[in-house]
Amino acid sequence: MVEVANKISLHVPNAEVGRLDVERIRNDFPILRQKVRGKPLVYLDNAATTQKPQSVIDAVSHYYQAKNANIHRGVYQLSETATRAYEDVRSSVKRLLNADSTREIIFNRGATEGINLVASSYGRAHVGEGDEIIISAMEHHSNIVPWQMLCQEKGAKLRIIPMNDDAELLLDEFEKLINARTKLVSLVHISNSVGTINPVKHIIRIAHKHEIPVLIDGAQALPRIKVNVKDLDCDFYVFSGHKVFGPTGVGVLYAKEHFLEKMVPYQSGGDMIRSVTFEKTTYNDLPHRFEAGTPNIAGVVGLGTALDYVSGIGYGNIEQHERELTKYATEALSSVDSLRIIGTAKDKMGVISFVLDGIHPHDVGTVLDQDGIAVRTGHHCTQPVMDRFGIPATSRASFALYNSEEEIDVLVNGIHKVIKMFS
Repeated sequence: MVEVANKISLHVPNAEVGRLDVERIRNDFPILRQKVRGKPLVYLDNAATTQKPQSVIDAVSHYYQAKNANIHRGVYQLSETATRAYEDVRSSVKRLLNADSTREIIFNRGATEGINLVASSYGRAHVGEGDEIIISAMEHHSNIVPWQMLCQEKGAKLRIIPMNDDAELLLDEFEKLINARTKLVSLVHISNSVGTINPVKHIIRIAHKHEIPVLIDGAQALPRIKVNVKDLDCDFYVFSGHKVFGPTGVGVLYAKEHFLEKMVPYQSGGDMIRSVTFEKTTYNDLPHRFEAGTPNIAGVVGLGTALDYVSGIGYGNIEQHERELTKYATEALSSVDSLRIIGTAKDKMGVISFVLDGIHPHDVGTVLDQDGIAVRTGHHCTQPVMDRFGIPATSRASFALYNSEEEIDVLVNGIHKVIKMFS
């Protein structure tokens, strides 16, 4: 990991906030050098998944070439090396999030599994008939369905924080939803479909006044902004590795230790136990009691390298770059006749969803692909957001640290082609 950090520092010598050498950063991502349909790839679907730098690809490959063994079980050197590589990443995540202990860092398959873990282990123990769970109107399906299932099982009720026409949450309405039966608040940090940055610290403070725990879905936030769980004072925080330039199939649940100590595992099997007889099973210590079976060891190693990469560039630099890119794209797209941006919050970044009058988003995406432009079209796993704005779907451009204003210009030119074709 030291080699990665040294390599990264070359990209931002004496870096000022917001001054990224995008072209040099792009050189770290081999997939960006390719052409699609004879055109340079313009990858603008980062809210779905980010591309991987060569250092991450190399780290996963090197693990399988030189370190591959199962962890926590072998007394031989190769197993000890693999275990150390795996647990070193847990320490890195702890430092990145400013958690109190590695005992609070649970590895899993991604943000979705992290939410399901909390719903199953904490929710089932603390939510009963007539109780209520609060989420927002802009949640990803993965932060809706687990709570729906829990409510159906327990006879509880799901309450929804509404949003205005700019896709901003109505905090006065949120406070009205809280009552003695409220058991949990679960909220997205940055919306994957409209880009709104929610005031999660303020919302957490309100919930904690009523002694209500809060889960934050940080899948879109961690690639873009510095997250300090101690400063936020959230009780649970989840993110996915593949959204932050790491491998797929790996993610993290952060949870305050005193919550985890009272939670029972929601998956069972090897490595999450201390002892087993046919009469009784004793669970392992934290954090291992929530990591059943052989984990995605190579994925965790790749995640560690990805987080080193992001940290080496600097979150201040990344956030400023993405805010400026979002502002530039908003102004450029707003100049297109017949284009309407969905989600115009004052504080947003990284994501712009739009519709074109009389043209289905799938047609937009298909035509843009002919010019090598990759955008996402559909409901983005946020069908209630689409319903709120009275539309079936949007086209979505989402950015990352390797995107440039020149690529936004290519997107705008492509949209003009779409309009001309369908006019």
